[in-house]
Amino acid sequence: MSLTIGLTGGIASGKSTVSKMLADKGIPIVDADIEARLAVQKGEKAYNDIISFFGKAILQEDGEIDRAKLGGIIFNDEEKRKVLNSIVHPAVRERMLAKKAHAEQEGAKAVVLDIPLLFESRLQFMTDKILLVYVDEDTQLRRLMERNHYSREEALARIQSQMPLGEKVGLAHEVIDNNGSITETEKQLKEILARWGI
Repeated sequence: MSLTIGLTGGIASGKSTVSKMLADKGIPIVDADIEARLAVQKGEKAYNDIISFFGKAILQEDGEIDRAKLGGIIFNDEEKRKVLNSIVHPAVRERMLAKKAHAEQEGAKAVVLDIPLLFESRLQFMTDKILLVYVDEDTQLRRLMERNHYSREEALARIQSQMPLGEKVGLAHEVIDNNGSITETEKQLKEILARWGI
């Protein structure tokens, strides 16, 4: 049996950096964001279900879903957002579990499920251990403003749309404090993996 690690964090917490470190150690990564994009591609069941509910007005000229247009519709409409989530989330979970099963068949000692909104989406049941990448709010704000060229207000709005990282700390099995250098982050990751026998 391989160990299933749920990797999560918050926007601009450095989760992608830790994900890359894990991949560099040869641990297979199943990325929820990538699977979400693949699940709604032309020809997929979720794609057909979305079109039948939202209509063809949300399509680009090439027939793919116009994510910005769809986002604009669901952003202001709670009911439509729930419908979209009820189509997309099961499809993404199915894809992730299939990739996890494949990695296990290949003999992987561990598989990482990289899920940004792990707690918000209540997907803890898919994992054996949860690893949280943590930064304090000032660091998170500064990094997000630098990375995405957001104003302070824009960055804060995005951070506040997620569960606070401080609340996630108590829900994780292990926490990487990513306020310091890359070297410090790598050292913490090594120690955690050693504790988990990987």
